[in-house]
Amino acid sequence: QVQLVESGGGLVQAGGSLRLSCAASGRTFSSAAMGWFRQAPGKEREFVAVISWNGRTSHYADSVKGRFTISRDSAKNMVYLQMNSLKPEDTAVYYCASGAYGTTWREYSYWGMGTHVTVSS
Repeated sequence: QVQLVESGGGLVQAGGSLRLSCAASGRTFSSAAMGWFRQAPGKEREFVAVISWNGRTSHYADSVKGRFTISRDSAKNMVYLQMNSLKPEDTAVYYCASGAYGTTWREYSYWGMGTHVTVSS
């Protein structure tokens, strides 16, 4: 069992930055890939980024590549999403997830409750 709690969301102007954090608890954290997904109002949940269990491999959605960076600190059981050059279309609820190294929500077994990110123009 893994529990995930996101934080760091908020309101930011376009071009600004935010750093999301995900605190994880549970024995399987260190052996699981960690992903970030987001869901905008009226839209389906979409993949944002994933990092492998050892932090050596990561993958990003084309829409955030070059702007967002995913990282993890296994000693602290934390995962981060650094978001730079934010755009209004990045507005969404952001979810942290634990599971396989993949880009679809079905590959993840555990989810946080989400944190809201609003980017104003």
